[in-house]
Amino acid sequence: MQNILIFPIFSLSSLLSLSVPFSAIAAFSFLLSCAPSLIHLSCVLSPSTAKCDEALASPLPHTAFTSSSVFSNGYAPGYAKLNRRGGAGGWSPLDSDHYQWLQVDLGSRKQVSGIATQGRYSSSDWTTRYRLLYSDTGRNWKPYHQDGNIWAFSGNSNSESAVRHELQQGIVARFLRLVPLDWSEEGRIGLRIEVYGCSYWSDVINFDGQGVISYRFKMKKMKIIKDVIALRFKTSESEGVILHGEGQQGDYITLELRKAKLLLQINLGSNQYGSILGHTSVTTGSLLDDNHWHSVVIERYRRNVNFTLDRHTQHFRTNGEFDHLDLDYELSFGGMPYSGKPVGGGRKNFKGCMESINYNGDNITDLARRKKLDTSSFRNLSFSCVETHTFPVFFNATSFLQLPGRASHNALSVGFQFRTWNPDGLLLFSNLDDGTLEISLEDGKVVVHINVSRATRNNQADLSLGSGLNDGQWHAIRLVAKENFAMLTIDGDEASAVRSTSPLTITTGGTYHLGGKGYFLQTLFPPSRRSFQGCMQAILVDDQPADLHAVEKGTVGAFENVSLDMCAIIDRCMPNHCEHGGRCKQTWDSFSCTCDGTGYTGATCHTSIYEPSCEAYKHLGRSSDTYWIDPDGSGPLGPFKVNCNMTEDKVWTTVMNNLPPKTSVTGSSRERRTVLQVNYSASMDQVTAITTSAEYCEQQIAYSCQKSRLLNTPDGTPYTWWVGRGSEKHFYWGGSGPGIQKCACGIDRNCTDPKYDCNCDADLTQWREDSGLLIYKEHLPVSQVAVGDTNRPGSDGQADFSLFFLTDNYWNAASFTTPSSYLHFATFQGETSADISFYFKTSAPYGVFLENLGNTDFIRLELKSPKVVSFSFDVGNGPVELTVLSATALNDDQWHRVMAERNVKEAVLQLDQTYRASRLAPAQGHTRLELFSQLYVGGQRGFLGCIRALRMNGITLDLEERAKVTPGVKPGCQGHCTSFGMYCRNGGKCVERYNGYLCDCTTTAYDGPFCTRDVGGFFEAGTLIKYNFMPEAVAGASRDTKILTHQLTPQEVNLTKEEVAFSFSTSNAPAILMYVSSKTQDYLAVVLRQNGSMQVRYNLGGLKEPFAIDVDQRNLANGQPHSINMSRVNRSITIQVQITHICCPTLCLCTETGHIDPVLIERYNTPGFIGCLSRVQFNGVAPLKSALRTSDRQPAVTSPVTYQGKLVESNCGASPLTIPPMSAATDPWHLDNTVNRDSAIIGGIIAVVIFTILCTLVFLIRYMFRHKGTYHTNEAKGSGESAGESADTAIIGTDNPETIDESKKEWFI
Repeated sequence: MQNILIFPIFSLSSLLSLSVPFSAIAAFSFLLSCAPSLIHLSCVLSPSTAKCDEALASPLPHTAFTSSSVFSNGYAPGYAKLNRRGGAGGWSPLDSDHYQWLQVDLGSRKQVSGIATQGRYSSSDWTTRYRLLYSDTGRNWKPYHQDGNIWAFSGNSNSESAVRHELQQGIVARFLRLVPLDWSEEGRIGLRIEVYGCSYWSDVINFDGQGVISYRFKMKKMKIIKDVIALRFKTSESEGVILHGEGQQGDYITLELRKAKLLLQINLGSNQYGSILGHTSVTTGSLLDDNHWHSVVIERYRRNVNFTLDRHTQHFRTNGEFDHLDLDYELSFGGMPYSGKPVGGGRKNFKGCMESINYNGDNITDLARRKKLDTSSFRNLSFSCVETHTFPVFFNATSFLQLPGRASHNALSVGFQFRTWNPDGLLLFSNLDDGTLEISLEDGKVVVHINVSRATRNNQADLSLGSGLNDGQWHAIRLVAKENFAMLTIDGDEASAVRSTSPLTITTGGTYHLGGKGYFLQTLFPPSRRSFQGCMQAILVDDQPADLHAVEKGTVGAFENVSLDMCAIIDRCMPNHCEHGGRCKQTWDSFSCTCDGTGYTGATCHTSIYEPSCEAYKHLGRSSDTYWIDPDGSGPLGPFKVNCNMTEDKVWTTVMNNLPPKTSVTGSSRERRTVLQVNYSASMDQVTAITTSAEYCEQQIAYSCQKSRLLNTPDGTPYTWWVGRGSEKHFYWGGSGPGIQKCACGIDRNCTDPKYDCNCDADLTQWREDSGLLIYKEHLPVSQVAVGDTNRPGSDGQADFSLFFLTDNYWNAASFTTPSSYLHFATFQGETSADISFYFKTSAPYGVFLENLGNTDFIRLELKSPKVVSFSFDVGNGPVELTVLSATALNDDQWHRVMAERNVKEAVLQLDQTYRASRLAPAQGHTRLELFSQLYVGGQRGFLGCIRALRMNGITLDLEERAKVTPGVKPGCQGHCTSFGMYCRNGGKCVERYNGYLCDCTTTAYDGPFCTRDVGGFFEAGTLIKYNFMPEAVAGASRDTKILTHQLTPQEVNLTKEEVAFSFSTSNAPAILMYVSSKTQDYLAVVLRQNGSMQVRYNLGGLKEPFAIDVDQRNLANGQPHSINMSRVNRSITIQVQITHICCPTLCLCTETGHIDPVLIERYNTPGFIGCLSRVQFNGVAPLKSALRTSDRQPAVTSPVTYQGKLVESNCGASPLTIPPMSAATDPWHLDNTVNRDSAIIGGIIAVVIFTILCTLVFLIRYMFRHKGTYHTNEAKGSGESAGESADTAIIGTDNPETIDESKKEWFI
């Protein structure tokens, strides 16, 4: 997005509409010359000129008032003057219906600024709602538009009070017509009116499509840095060049009509590829062939352009690099200049009228009148507007028009022009003597159906032609049908006409119906198509023009709900309310936006579907990855991709550039530097946006050199520099700072040659490098690097860049501590679309989050009750309130998210992405939200709690900075863990921070921002990890050691339960995976046997033989990672084995030492474990992680964990465990109080044998434990019932369990 100079354009538009004397226009030009840096218009209009509020209707004679009908002589329209009591006290028509009107002839064209109405004096007759039409000629009426609709004014509620309306869009007209829509229920239509405005005068020139006015420059060639072109035009043509100028260097400016839209093309030239890249084209408006006046203003200063049509302004910046418009000889108005050669591109000259043509202060129309300009190309130059003789007809969904034709004729011919937005609709219908004729629009094409029914057979002819004819343009239809022949022509194109030679005999019925079908349903052959909504004109029936004046008077034909002599079509896609490139589609009544592929959503494509930053993705529980972000949300900048690196305490955003690593630079000198253009994966505006909002940012910059000097330190002129934000050159390098012409080694005083402040400045033949971080974010990012010393023999240079940002505004929060505290900001600018989002947490039952007020308009978000959030606003149609009801209380002191949006289509309120309420905007009414007061956050009526990440129309409000200077409000907010602690997984603890939270993974076997990243070890031969369960922390131990030591207090050393989890991968067996020993002979071991199957061995209470559990008979020594979860609580043991099938991990070696069963060593530790272990956790201890984290930062004597051999960290190819273990219902390896190993069928076969053995064992064990008395365990509950399932499911025990008093002291991996 380019920087745009926004001009105050309103006043020049006012010049045109208020008919300011041309001396004022000249004064405007003088202002431009006095202040070339800014086009300034605010001082042009004097107060007397700006005031346009004279009573225009009261001085008029009675004959200036006419009406559709009169109730009686005393009710004549001449008595319809405001506050007058003549006659019956006002005008009333003969019938009170929707076909009545009151018309005023102002005598000449006037500037109209307001209108007022009263009811008929001392009566029950008044008008409650009406429309205003206006015209220059008393024909071709145009309805007054406001807020994108045909406006309906509110009228009176009694007969005496006057109701005045100021026209939001001033109009220029001679004739005004008021059409009552609703009236008094107690009486009839009654009206007295006054019109307010002022006189209007301008020179008018009629262009016949041939003549062109040439404005010759005083010099042969002109270099123009600023332009102001203003004019008004009206035409019934959709094509035509309005003005054109060009130069021999390729510069040009052209304003023309194309398909009834206004197209401005301008080219100031470009350095590259001639002037091709300088071409700029902008389109505005539509339906400009309506034969009504339209105002155009073009303001240009250098490359900044304001293009205004009927007060709607587009701001843009021209392409290319040049600022001047180089034109030769002349500027032509009304067409291309005559050169004796054909006009290129099939361009037509303008045909219609222009007035008030001004170019840089010169009044072109006045100069032409005084014959100061070349008008020789005109056949007959006229300074009055020649009016066209079209008579349009406007149809709505309930309209029809009936016209007479020739009856009982053997041929028919009909033709008309139409324009519409609807793809379907019935255009014409006629009952033939023995059939029907239908002309309809179906899916944007014209379809003709002729059906003739005879006694013997039915004949039919179907024709179809055209496509996309519902584009709002005028299209002409011509149908001719006679015996055995029919032809359909669209837009006069005979070459593409379609014909039918089907057997056909035509006998006309004599009546034709156009438009709607409500009337036709009563006919013999009702049509099957929907009603037509749109306009028609130039209607021909049987080769004769339809006499619509006679139809209007009621002498010919009939009509219902038709507006005659008016086309009230509206382009609802102009201006386009679909934002961010959304495609606007419309029907007659409404428009819709297609947002596919834009990155935005909503009724007007206003809301971004992406998060604003990497920090926001972390808040959603996302891990490091590539994401789309949209830093300004609903603002003009589009989304772009970045790399998000979620570390434990910070979130880094990385934007990549296009330069490959170590980009080589050769052949550059101080006179001709090689410029490296650094382009990023985002535009410079997007990169600047995230740089501005970042708490800290850095960019690594490096230059490797071989006999190539860099900054020419200590005092020379730099050979190389870099360009940052704002195209500013910088002469410091990475590791240094602004204004210090040094490299990092110069700051640290360790350069290769101490005489220089950069390594490269030593000019050595060996490769050297100067690198470091650029951290002054107001200068970042780097956009160019100019290298200037690689042209000497043996010299070479290589540049390298990267870019990182740290975002932090996501947590920008404020705490409101008193009911009267609030923050105030500038007025919220959200006229046609507004979005608001924020997080809040509170314990109060109600409070106003924010509000902004206008005269009557307002916008407010509040907590109305503990479960209800409200979004209310008023744009002039009355207050609107949306509420959402939460199932749970919102004053629970946890974070909740609120999102609200209002646009011209709808209003939406959303809470916690769960509860949603929406309300459609009214079809007609005000659409602009006009606010004047300051924006109050926290509300003047009180809010207690916290508000965070408040964004309004894509802009994040700095709550913390404002809170620092506001009593009763504190920056920041605590309590994030109550809402976001759930993202800390696998036993990680949420830790509060001033501006967010972090997950403490110290006591877990995991790492990462959410404790989801595996920690694993790569063991070589002879490597051993030993963890001692110390009853107290060793003096001098680190915080991590104390935490680990504290996990097993002395009371917890005697264990009645264990929780063991780890992952492993190996290709060798047998091996010992884990061993837990004690001072006695008690131990726990997990081993792989010779066949690769897993066995868990317990030795509890000094049994003669350890108790063994065969967990799985499959070969787990298959090089794939497997996860083990095992728990014992008293008599119950559960073992879960998760078998995975992933590519083989790295191999490592594990050996065991200590008090280990010799049988174990002999059987399973030769040659030893070869594999990887990760996620190792024993109760609250992560010994493997502890060994890896403490190996480099504290002596082994102070740590509970020690190791021997080489220990290398490895993830062992395992995937993070981010979900809890599967449930028993879905886990095939889940054991309910027993270990499930063999199938139920095999267990059933040996059930009897096992039952006998168990009975014997129970008797013996009870006898033995009666004498020991110090260590007991219970048999697993239900073992008797399930004994048949496995031979290894019984664990020796007694009925009276006691705790272990032999302390387990250490374990080994």
